[in-house]
Amino acid sequence: MTRPTIHDVARAAGVSLSTVDRVLNDREGVRQATHIRVTQAMRDLGYERNIAAANLARRRQYRLCFILPGGPNSFMRGLEEELRARADAWEFTTLERRIVPPFDDAALVHALRGVDPAATDGVAVVATDSAMVRAAMAELRDRGVAVVTLVSDLPSSRRQHFVGIDNVQAGRTAASLLGRFCRGRPGRIVLVAGSMLVRDHAERRLGFEQVLRAEFPDQSILPPLEGLDDQDIVAAHLGRTLADHPDIVGIYSLGAGTRGVARALSRPAAPRPAVVVHELTPHSRKALLDGSFDAVIHQDPVREVQATVLVLRSLIDGAAIDPEAARIGIEVFLRDNLP
Repeated sequence: MTRPTIHDVARAAGVSLSTVDRVLNDREGVRQATHIRVTQAMRDLGYERNIAAANLARRRQYRLCFILPGGPNSFMRGLEEELRARADAWEFTTLERRIVPPFDDAALVHALRGVDPAATDGVAVVATDSAMVRAAMAELRDRGVAVVTLVSDLPSSRRQHFVGIDNVQAGRTAASLLGRFCRGRPGRIVLVAGSMLVRDHAERRLGFEQVLRAEFPDQSILPPLEGLDDQDIVAAHLGRTLADHPDIVGIYSLGAGTRGVARALSRPAAPRPAVVVHELTPHSRKALLDGSFDAVIHQDPVREVQATVLVLRSLIDGAAIDPEAARIGIEVFLRDNLP
């Protein structure tokens, strides 16, 4: 059987092609009773809209904006580079990048409020967790812009979808690894975060503590160090902490700034603490190979950009989102399985 067309829908509903087109594109000028009749005809016929063909016919462009934190975070710079490299790879799609200072609520709000709905259809944002950011995202939604969160979620906001890993699960994975690496060595574990104001770091800490306290009671957890994803700050804070607590047996770096972790570990220590960090970068790869780090928990930036574009385009079209489209897997790398 051939697929039903808008001509079939128009005949079944007893309306013109232009009326079917208005219903499909949510344009004004269609009475409610007529709208109901057309949509019922679509359901009866099993009509499925060919969105790509419709976009081609009306030269539609999906205008998407990614708002990312700046600074030395290697993973974020990888996302930015992927957006730059694939700027022309998506049909009917333009990708804009806006960079804001990291962990800066006011700057993020300013960027969100600076989005022009006349020039932007959808926004992906690495969110910080604050009431003012929630309000700015709600304002964007009220102005007709699709909004998704990327990497770090804000589920109590009006964002429509989240693209990223399950960060509680990532923290639990880190604890399971680090607890086994430290088995038989009672002592302290130190957490190194970028900021506890971002949800992904808070969720990783939650998952980590859940598993470590339940399954590895010989290990105790020190309060997290906040290094703002800056290697110099991380190196200084962690270096002092290692000097003050010679019984540290493990380090979990749940943000960026891992070069600072490696620098702090360059000082002689016996025995060396076991180390689990996030994101496979050239620096964390080198530290795995030389034995400074024991494991890296990774999320694929290429997959995240692809998934975000697909989700935003579906939201803009009012189409169903594939539940698997935004699911980003957690990868664990040791020295022996590096790609």
